[in-house]
Amino acid sequence: MDEQHRGGPSHWWRYGPPWWNRPDAPEAHRAHLPWRSTALITAVVLIGSTFAAHGQPGRVPLDGYARVLLLLASALLLWRNRHPAPVVFGTATAALVYLALGFPYGPVFLTVAVGCFSAVVAGHRRAAWSAVGLLWAGHVLVALWLYRWLPPAGDRGGGLGQEIVIATWVLVIVALSELARVRHEQWARERADRAEAARRRADEERLRMARELHDVLAHSISVINVQASMGLALLDSDPEQARAALTTIRSASKEALGEVRQVLGALRAPGAAPRAPAPGLDRLPELVEQAAAAGLTVETEGEPPRLPPGADLAAFRILQEALTNVVRHSGSRHARVRFDYGDGVLRLRIDDDGPATGADAGGSGNGLAGMRERAAALGGTIEAGPRPDGGFRVRAVLPSDLKEDQ
Repeated sequence: MDEQHRGGPSHWWRYGPPWWNRPDAPEAHRAHLPWRSTALITAVVLIGSTFAAHGQPGRVPLDGYARVLLLLASALLLWRNRHPAPVVFGTATAALVYLALGFPYGPVFLTVAVGCFSAVVAGHRRAAWSAVGLLWAGHVLVALWLYRWLPPAGDRGGGLGQEIVIATWVLVIVALSELARVRHEQWARERADRAEAARRRADEERLRMARELHDVLAHSISVINVQASMGLALLDSDPEQARAALTTIRSASKEALGEVRQVLGALRAPGAAPRAPAPGLDRLPELVEQAAAAGLTVETEGEPPRLPPGADLAAFRILQEALTNVVRHSGSRHARVRFDYGDGVLRLRIDDDGPATGADAGGSGNGLAGMRERAAALGGTIEAGPRPDGGFRVRAVLPSDLKEDQ
């Protein structure tokens, strides 16, 4: 792990060069002319060919034409990222003309190797194979037949052993280029997988925040709506009751603003610890009191268990959303909540006696979808629907210890 953070050899081999890790890097890399590496290759080719000429007295000595061909083959590599196929053919042709004119063997083959490597990695495999095949076939033709009419004078041509060496060299170049192509494709797949994972995490975080905001606002605004209607109805006939409704509205709006600030604070400071604890079943009395203020009597059965934070928050939000739906969509002013906990599983049931006051009884899409998403995140389930004897029931099964670490 430390080596990966330092960008060590294993990190480079697994994830690619550093510039591959930037989304715009491949396009920028192709647009960039590799001046430094090309200058280095040119120096190696020119200096290496000069030294190689001293060990081959039977070949034509290096002259101006030879150096022009060496410079041409090296200079073509400047465009190996933009135009890999023409470059590999150009370097192979320059090397073949250089050898056909009788100049010494040497690092001129390096230009062909680099051009072939770039073409294969860029996906021009046929062009690379054709170019090195053309070079080898041309060399065979020169060494076995055309040497009689080509310099140096008195050349006896090449033998089968020499051609086997050249063929082996060609195969090594192709094999190394194919290996680089495979690694390049693996890097591309891994980059795509990492980008997809990042997008998926961002989508999940957006859904989580949307769920949280929906649950906070839906409950508080439902309470505010009921109390506002009551206050308006009693404003003239019972001012004290209207005042109590306004007090409830103030408390509900203050609580909603506090929770919204907490959610938005987490959005503004990713990775920071929340400043306030997430709500849980320990706030059940407060939730029952808010429901009572909205005109709903809540009867509880069983004791709320102590749960890990994730399961505790999910259970609280599911209960909050279910009670909000009773207030908004049911004609009943009485709800029953049952807690049953055992074997690390919380079974939560919320019932009301109805009847429904609208087509979307029990809650509309976002509320029920949010409850199901919260339960599914823990490996649990939500069942919601009308009861055979009338009314509506929400049943939640929440494993509290199965997926908490996830």
